[in-house]
Amino acid sequence: MATAHEIQGSNWQAVLYMAFELGEKEWKLAFTTGMAQMPRLKAVPARDLARVAKEIGSAKARFGLAKETPVASCYEAGRDGFWLHRWLTREGVSNLVLDSSSIEVNRKKRRAKNDQLDACSLVRLLVRYRQGEKKVCSIVRVPDEAVEDQRQLHRELSALKDEQTSLVNQLKGHLCSQGLVLPAVNQKFPAWLAEARRWDGTPVPAELQGRLRRIFQRWQFVHGQILALAKQQRQRIHDERTPQVEPVRRLLCLKGIGYGSAWMLVKELLGWRRDLNRKQLGALVGLTPTPYASGKMRREQGISKAGNKRLRRLLVQLAWCWVLHQPQSALTRWFQERFGCGPRQRRIGITALARKLLIALWRYLETGETPAGAELMAWQPKVRAQAA
Repeated sequence: MATAHEIQGSNWQAVLYMAFELGEKEWKLAFTTGMAQMPRLKAVPARDLARVAKEIGSAKARFGLAKETPVASCYEAGRDGFWLHRWLTREGVSNLVLDSSSIEVNRKKRRAKNDQLDACSLVRLLVRYRQGEKKVCSIVRVPDEAVEDQRQLHRELSALKDEQTSLVNQLKGHLCSQGLVLPAVNQKFPAWLAEARRWDGTPVPAELQGRLRRIFQRWQFVHGQILALAKQQRQRIHDERTPQVEPVRRLLCLKGIGYGSAWMLVKELLGWRRDLNRKQLGALVGLTPTPYASGKMRREQGISKAGNKRLRRLLVQLAWCWVLHQPQSALTRWFQERFGCGPRQRRIGITALARKLLIALWRYLETGETPAGAELMAWQPKVRAQAA
């Protein structure tokens, strides 16, 4: 035992561990050298990088470490994004971005929580992870700046579509309160509103008409931006000669996949993540099952719903499109045989199909293996048809 202790001691290397608890106006920093060391807490103004560097030097002096001692840090993924990770990496700090939902917490009904406690918990978690406990939390894969920038177009387009839906619902809701049903929202809405008559044959009240017209003006602005961004997306798919657009075109060769869906799949996941397996793919979009088994209790809690919610919503929509446009494929036949007995079963089974479809599309891009029984077509007509 003494010999083993000497070997471990000879291989030991001092490391300064640091955790960030990020706030809008103030950051809490926790420093330690190991599990037996009480964390040293410091507060710095938010985004004051010079102060952070100074506190790192002070912590090394406080713990009696050499100036060249390596530093390992971590913080939770959130609104601050990845710019801090990139700065720390440039400064020679080994940083990890933690998935907030994977961090273990006390299971008591009431537990103390503040920034100081959170910072101490994070630095202890970092020590455990760096010493070999890889299951204590999940680590976020940080994309390159260029890859991250490529996400802006489709994310803005998705947000605008949600905003447009909200405006349409507002118009329909206000009119429904007057006993009117709006058939569709288009450029003829002002004329329709002027001629609309309520339950007693009177026109819509003047103040309400003004409000509805202002909502419609916002709808026009958002709708115009959606059309402009969609046009830009189509042009980039059609005209670009960069390697990044080739996976999008390959996905468009499959019937049932449109240019918006192919673009999002590639830019969010399939175009830059490497060395993945089936389980990791399902976990990334939250389509993995979560069984609950304790003693005689056995029940299924549904999918985890962790990870990228944009892709999860997209894949469920794509699964329905796949069933419609690829009726002869092996995936559709499996779905119809397993879940085709009723509407409720189909709604349950579509998430299973979404996960299988994601794996099939990943294999299609990585190895060129076409999903069994799937029909192929040229990608150019899809882009031209949308532009017409």
